[in-house]
Amino acid sequence: MLHFLNIFIFLLGLCAGSFLNCVIYRLETGKDFCGGRSYCPQCKKQLGFFDLIPVLSFLFLKGKCRYCSQKISLQYPLVEISTALIFLLIFNFQFLISKQFSIFIFLNLIYYWLISCFLIIIFVYDLKHYLIPTKIIYLATIISLIFNFQFLISKQFSIFNSAIVSAANVGLFFWLIVLFSKEQWLGLGDAKLGLLMSLFLGFPKIILALFSAFLIGAIIGLILILLGKKQLKSQVPFGPFLIVGTFLALFWGKEIIEWYLNHLVIF
Repeated sequence: MLHFLNIFIFLLGLCAGSFLNCVIYRLETGKDFCGGRSYCPQCKKQLGFFDLIPVLSFLFLKGKCRYCSQKISLQYPLVEISTALIFLLIFNFQFLISKQFSIFIFLNLIYYWLISCFLIIIFVYDLKHYLIPTKIIYLATIISLIFNFQFLISKQFSIFNSAIVSAANVGLFFWLIVLFSKEQWLGLGDAKLGLLMSLFLGFPKIILALFSAFLIGAIIGLILILLGKKQLKSQVPFGPFLIVGTFLALFWGKEIIEWYLNHLVIF
């Protein structure tokens, strides 16, 4: 039964990833992503059912449009597979660990899936355009605030305070960096993303997420400089690193923090 459930969640994630690709494209073109049929970005030909099967259509068509033979971006299958894997990980980490089912756990699962979808959109968009879409970050932050507000209503003050205090501190930290560097080191979009991360992760996972983001960003940046792809003053989008750090902290934050504290005590 569990295997079939995992397969279903994976397929659900593939479909969600396909929709996210549509959202990303329509954000880029400024079109409404809630209406209209999907079409080829090159020839504008309306796509049929067999052109829209996640991953499989890309493989069967050998990465080319059926109608104009133009190459289909690898973004499409990569986003679909990544979304499916993240959906599966969230399900296993958030649902199976509890070993029980309740409406609260179900809503918790939907919340994590939804915010993860927003983060994937931001990851791809920032990577391509060096810009975090304002409407996406605002919508995700509002949803996260509403979700955290339930802990205040249910008198789970420690969880609520963890998210709100973390958000305030991270927001202030990022705002000071933006102000001091005049947006040369970090942009306002990154500061808004840091606020969302805090609401999503709470303390202490947000610390691990930020540390991971800065560390991975520094390593990737150094590699790009050594390869001659970037210069020291070249602009590199930081949003994707923040999001990678967020997922690392979400899935393995507890284990990493415990490992670090145990080794800290030893030394």
